Amino acid sequence: MSATTSTLRRQRLALGILLVGTAVLYLWNLGANGWGNSFYAAAIQAGSESWKAFLFGSSDAANSSTVDKPPASLWIPALSVRIFGLSSWSILVPEALMGVASVWLLYSTVRRVASHAAGLLAGAVLALTPVALLMFRYNNPEALLLLLMTAAAYTVVRAVQAGEPLPAVDPPTGPTGGPVGRGRRMAWWHRTSPALRWVVLCGVLIGFGFLAKQLQVLLVVPGFALAYLLTSPLGWGRKALHVLGAGAGLVVAAGWWIALVELWPADSRPYIGGSQNNSFLELTFGYNGLGRISGNETGSVGASQWGETGIGRLFTGEFATQIAWLLPAALLLVVVLAVLVVRTRALRDPSGRAFTALFVSMASWLVITWLVFSYMQGIIHQYYTAALAPAIAAMVGAGGWLLHQFLDQLWARITAAVLVAGTGFWSIHLLHLYPAFLPWLAPVVGVVACVAAAVLLVPPAFWTSQQTSARAPFLRRAAGAGLVLALASTIVAPASYAAVTTTEGRSGSIITAGPSSGGPGVFGNAFRGRGGGQRGPGGQVGQGGQTPPTMGQPPTGMGQGTGTMPGHNGTSTLPGQTGAGTMPGGANGTGGGTGGGGLLSAATVGDTLKALLEQDASSYRWVAAAVGSNSASGYQLATEDPVMPIGGFNGSDPSPTLEQFQAYVQNGDIHYFIGGGMGLRANGGSSASSEISAWVEANFDSQTVDGVTVYDLGSASTALQG
Repeated sequence: MSATTSTLRRQRLALGILLVGTAVLYLWNLGANGWGNSFYAAAIQAGSESWKAFLFGSSDAANSSTVDKPPASLWIPALSVRIFGLSSWSILVPEALMGVASVWLLYSTVRRVASHAAGLLAGAVLALTPVALLMFRYNNPEALLLLLMTAAAYTVVRAVQAGEPLPAVDPPTGPTGGPVGRGRRMAWWHRTSPALRWVVLCGVLIGFGFLAKQLQVLLVVPGFALAYLLTSPLGWGRKALHVLGAGAGLVVAAGWWIALVELWPADSRPYIGGSQNNSFLELTFGYNGLGRISGNETGSVGASQWGETGIGRLFTGEFATQIAWLLPAALLLVVVLAVLVVRTRALRDPSGRAFTALFVSMASWLVITWLVFSYMQGIIHQYYTAALAPAIAAMVGAGGWLLHQFLDQLWARITAAVLVAGTGFWSIHLLHLYPAFLPWLAPVVGVVACVAAAVLLVPPAFWTSQQTSARAPFLRRAAGAGLVLALASTIVAPASYAAVTTTEGRSGSIITAGPSSGGPGVFGNAFRGRGGGQRGPGGQVGQGGQTPPTMGQPPTGMGQGTGTMPGHNGTSTLPGQTGAGTMPGGANGTGGGTGGGGLLSAATVGDTLKALLEQDASSYRWVAAAVGSNSASGYQLATEDPVMPIGGFNGSDPSPTLEQFQAYVQNGDIHYFIGGGMGLRANGGSSASSEISAWVEANFDSQTVDGVTVYDLGSASTALQG
């Protein structure tokens, strides 16, 4: 066996171990997450029953309204449910497999410009980043978003490496000597620049990323375009045309669905959830777009909920423990690599151009996304930071490899030692945020980081000068151990947080990775601000010094102005709101039923209530209606029958209006109305949900089933005037 063959086998084995280990980690105890995010799980169930719901991303198979995102992230799990039936595993396994694919793609990207070891390190960092693991075990849009953005970064590197067109290949010819059939198509293919094909594919991937989470994917576009323009060996004119081609691919990949929604008659498709005017463009540029930056999101819970902005936001509290373990090191490596790329004039040779393409694309991805998340004033949750994970992992893998090439120079050894020691002590601080979690780990990380930093400071010439001495075998092992310790000290702490995440079930709309209780850390409040907070029961997070919420409750301070909450005859105790309303199941307040779900949690459905809803279900378009998508989702997942989510996620969408709801009832389309859902009228959102609830309470008798207040709308045989 040749040395090359042996090396390839070892590399394939190492890659196989990485991917299999990632798969085991992501699939282990996956069923403990139940439905995960029931808001999306209900839409996945609906898409598995109705192709129209599949196409639009409807919350229910009867197509009353969509989720507040495009549907791409729902399509793969919906197909899985259609094939394997509805279960936690059929919903979540596709997400885990997307995680494995993302790790493989990142490995492949870094390996192409650095080394096999650098690719393995980058893949391992991504796999073990707590928030990335969390999202790859969950049914939020982040899993598909990360996969598509990582794939797009891969195509940028491939486009730069492709350079000029491939050598011509003679196609099959006919009797006259000209190309025929497949040969004609292949002739066109080989005349097309390989670089152009990769660049257009990049645009297509980003376009589908838009259909996963709208404008967020566009944060990588400036850096990707800059990377190609700066590093491709082609002429500037051709490169500019290629970038335009990528833009065309992006527009086509995302635009077909947008055009379909906007041109489809509004009365024949579901309402666009999250919008106030039944417009996907409004949703894109308002609630899910510029509103996230400015905090002016009509129908949301208000900007004050999300804490103060600032450059240190992601280094505080729950944000830090999700993503910031290696964020300081990655940012320092951005500076170091920028200097090295300029000093070494990397753009002069093909390998340097490819490495620079990866550096520019990943560094811009990291810095732009970090700054946007730090200063955005609208809705932001800790799990959003998963978008940083591939960029951080790439910078650590590729940056660590390049720095290793310069360890014969003092500045590089000092930089490496500072990175390792600094990351180790930063990890100690983050570990002390949860002092009850593996209390022995922090001192171990500190000792290992110090030893590794000391080894890195030793000049390589010392090790080579000892090759003929009796101590040579020991010294070689010591040098190798130093590198292993350096890697271990930087990755073991986030890996422990990732691992513990697999042992506890996560469910609901707001979740975080890691252990369940925290403290101030070794630096006290120096790195904490209002944007931090600690996780409360159910994995939810209280923002910025607010009282952690209870299951099904928004954090203290949620909501601005007046908010009415249907189904409750007393006074709400939810701060920031006035008037009567229903508190979600398990929240403070009196009246209404229990177990009816809430703004952030699905309803818990008892056997008696489930049987009641399933009775004569085929005779109705919706077996029930409930205020808020999360409340409705629990009943829909329990019965696998359509349940209308009145008002969308927040209960603040004008879908349906009171008049529309009355028409549905009079036509016999809805069987039951379930009290106890959460509706918020905030930032100018619609009050339709509270109007509907008041109308139902005034005209229909209620019964309590399994602790939930239920109104039988199907029993009305006379037209009701509200």
